[in-house]
Amino acid sequence: MAGLSRFKMETEALANGDAVPTVHPPNPPARLNDHLAESLRLEHQLMRVPFEHLKKSMRTSNRTVEKEMNAVMSGVAEAAQKDMSKEEAVQHLNSLVSRLQGLKRKLDESNKSEQLQVQRCRARLDHLTVLRAENQQEWNNIRVNRILVDYMLRLSYYDTAMKLAENSAIQDLVDVNVFMDAKKVVECLQNRDCAPALAWCAENKSKLKKVKSKLEFQLRLQEFIELVRVDHSMDAIQYARKHLAPWVSTNMKELQHAMATLAFRSNTDCATYKALFDAKQWDNLVQQFKEEFCKLYGMTVEPLLNIYLQAGLSALKTQYPFNLYNASLYIFHQKTHCHRRASGIWLQIYLSQSTSILSLCATFQKN
Repeated sequence: MAGLSRFKMETEALANGDAVPTVHPPNPPARLNDHLAESLRLEHQLMRVPFEHLKKSMRTSNRTVEKEMNAVMSGVAEAAQKDMSKEEAVQHLNSLVSRLQGLKRKLDESNKSEQLQVQRCRARLDHLTVLRAENQQEWNNIRVNRILVDYMLRLSYYDTAMKLAENSAIQDLVDVNVFMDAKKVVECLQNRDCAPALAWCAENKSKLKKVKSKLEFQLRLQEFIELVRVDHSMDAIQYARKHLAPWVSTNMKELQHAMATLAFRSNTDCATYKALFDAKQWDNLVQQFKEEFCKLYGMTVEPLLNIYLQAGLSALKTQYPFNLYNASLYIFHQKTHCHRRASGIWLQIYLSQSTSILSLCATFQKN
């Protein structure tokens, strides 16, 4: 609970543009027993995602302001040095004013986004702070719904996830908007278009570099392979010189492997190089993007539903906990697939099933 209070103060300070205050954590409140306190420790992702989104939005705003203001100041300095007529000076100043007005519009949009993230941070803090022994069952039911929404978003069941979030009134407690941003990139990769994914890599280049991500390299490599596939050898060579050469020091082996496709071509029978032209390479890129996306926002790579079920079922006194785990996930896939084609009845059936499963898991973990 002390961490939640400190996090709330940091969020409000960031939203107001103030320095983050130093807060000395008080003693844990006596109203929460150890079991409830341990439950809150599992909610790291719940707070991390909107906070990371908020920081990203603020960094983008700062870069935009710095870029535009430098351009305006350069324009003013240029106008001061030149011998302009009255009409030219007015025209030049009008262009600078238009640029500043454009900056204001961008900042207004950015401010709305930041306020939305602050609102979500506060809503999640309030959600965590209301946990008591007397309302634990209701709180756990909300957690189950959150976990299911998270799982469906990761499996691209976006409409179903949004309907569940809306019907449960937990829009501020789930990350639909974050996954909708990822949806655009995923759909383009499924359509064999790397451009949005590369733009995402450029936007998050510093963070991806810190974690030594190879996603951008794999995307560039795939674009090279696609040029080879359509027999555009010279274009492929020029592309490699421009975009793949910077990766030589860290990915020489993969580059040598890829460059050999210029000789073997896409119709080769050599399994080593034929694999590079396999359509499954695009599926691998989709999966790799999803993993990097989750890491960037502080989310677990594995869906929360998998983690909770694995942890709970492993505590059950049975010889076949993982068979039960696989069976429960199979039920979920079947019910969700039917829900997408028909009505919401299967989702309601599975919700009651999953609530029972997770409650049972929690009971065994507690005991």
